[in-house]
Amino acid sequence: MLKKEELAYIAGFLDGDGCIMLQLVYRHDYVLGYQIRASIVFYQKTQYRDFLVWLKSKFEFGYVRDRNDGMSEYTIVGSEPVKSVLTMLLPFIRLKERQAKLTLEVISKMPGSGRKMDVDNLYKLSLLVDKFLELNYSKKRTNTSLKVREFLISHNLLNPVETDSKEETSN
Repeated sequence: MLKKEELAYIAGFLDGDGCIMLQLVYRHDYVLGYQIRASIVFYQKTQYRDFLVWLKSKFEFGYVRDRNDGMSEYTIVGSEPVKSVLTMLLPFIRLKERQAKLTLEVISKMPGSGRKMDVDNLYKLSLLVDKFLELNYSKKRTNTSLKVREFLISHNLLNPVETDSKEETSN
């Protein structure tokens, strides 16, 4: 169990040397074409890798890897592990509070274990994932709600007229 002081310290580390991400990942083997991936990454020079190993021992999720550029990463991937970590850290997060809250909102709207994502939910959640474009200053992101929508329409999974009218009435 982490102490309050440790949680505050780790949240500060995440604010400064970490990243909270929601991504739309194309999957050719998925009926809906895309999945939503939640992740948290902590970065540190490889010479301080032991700190990342300590973090992993505290959260018991994810993996630590060394990059070729002298940096190491501790990565936590998956809705449940990310939800668990963000829920613990949220009271102490300052700079990335909006990312943390948005991630928890999206995870809360995803289907639970054993249930599958449906078309409407995937598209609505992909619109929320797009908000990370601004929050994380993403320049390389190519998978957006527009791509999800195009895929769903091209595979006759989403009616474009029906979706357009829903968007207009909700805005």
